[in-house]
Amino acid sequence: MSADIDPLAVTRLSTARARLLLERPFLGSLVMYLPLKPASPSWCKTIATDAHFIYYNPAYVLDRTLPELQFLLCHEALHCALGHGHRRSHRIKRAWDVACDHAVNLLLTEEGMQPAPGCLADTVYKGLSAEEIYPLLDKATDAEPIDLHVFDFVGRAEIGALRSPSKPGVSKAQSEVGGDEGWSDAGNIAPSNHPSEAATQPAEVDVAQDGLPDFGGAVGEALASLWRSRMVASAQAARSQGALNRTWRRIVDESIAAQLPWNSILATRIMALARADYTYQRPSRREGDAIFPAQSQSEPRIVVALDTSGSVGIEEMRQFAVEVDALKGQIRAHVTLLACDDRLAAGSPWDFPPERPFVLPEDLGGGGGTRFTPVFDWLDQSGLLASMVIYFTDALGEFPEAPPLVPVLWLVKGNAPTPWGERIQLN
Repeated sequence: MSADIDPLAVTRLSTARARLLLERPFLGSLVMYLPLKPASPSWCKTIATDAHFIYYNPAYVLDRTLPELQFLLCHEALHCALGHGHRRSHRIKRAWDVACDHAVNLLLTEEGMQPAPGCLADTVYKGLSAEEIYPLLDKATDAEPIDLHVFDFVGRAEIGALRSPSKPGVSKAQSEVGGDEGWSDAGNIAPSNHPSEAATQPAEVDVAQDGLPDFGGAVGEALASLWRSRMVASAQAARSQGALNRTWRRIVDESIAAQLPWNSILATRIMALARADYTYQRPSRREGDAIFPAQSQSEPRIVVALDTSGSVGIEEMRQFAVEVDALKGQIRAHVTLLACDDRLAAGSPWDFPPERPFVLPEDLGGGGGTRFTPVFDWLDQSGLLASMVIYFTDALGEFPEAPPLVPVLWLVKGNAPTPWGERIQLN
């Protein structure tokens, strides 16, 4: 049967979630997508997730400090957000679960959070994904994840997902974690309403033949897509509060880049500049005394910078130029082009008003080292009020110490990080 509701455990978990929203908005928002359900200690010794709920052992919760509970809640939410349930593929489940725990726990300890006793976080794996950690593990490892990952039929077998002979159509595990009414939320801690969830929340949980949520095939992909949407929504909310640090920004950007081609992401960012708004500016006296709202649209000023040190091929630059030209025409943008290796190329800048097609000059120069500072120095000295800077590069070079006030998009070929701005992966 399901575990009894422990009011003190509920209070401690509610407090942990509330503090996460205040102290770590990105992670707290992810946690709030998962309702919390008490579970029987016969199968849940600590805490567990199936990407729909977080299950917890009330006795285990009462033994943990508040910082440890925050760590555990974030641990479960990151398993879901990072898609660990559908990324296992052919890998051995136990070793895969260990790899996922190392990856998640190292991210959280880097964030400065306090791990619960028994959490796997070997620093030799720092900076590696679960796929990169997995081949480094002994597949016969006796290491144990801190939690249960109930994402698939193998995971369900671990909690005894067998049909109950006393109640056909309801599994033993389902009865334990959801009560006699299956997956009811009665008596459990429900999530807060996310504004972004209305468009992405499925109408109902897909259920397999054993009465438990289904995570395979198209259903698993849909669930993974839902969690990517949740992660992006959480990141946007945290970014608006100035509370999205570089680590989470990189993880979110990599997740998006893995699913969308770079030109689609670039189009989204540029089209966002084409905003028409209403103006109540006083009209000419000849037009009468009444002031009527009228639409006005600004002309976006975009600065495009090309890394000509030799790391990016000319054909790739031409493909990029075609994309920019197509988008430029749609929003009638004014584009300024700069070419730079360790200094600005002779002839820079090249100017392309809205009516002029954006094409690359015959000679961009280049072939030297890589420095990004000349482009941003020019931007400061020119006094140009740019709407956006787009830099096409491999990101291996000298960056300015501080970011400019203008938004910067880095279109990066290769794996090098960028210290600030938004990074879009090219390959």
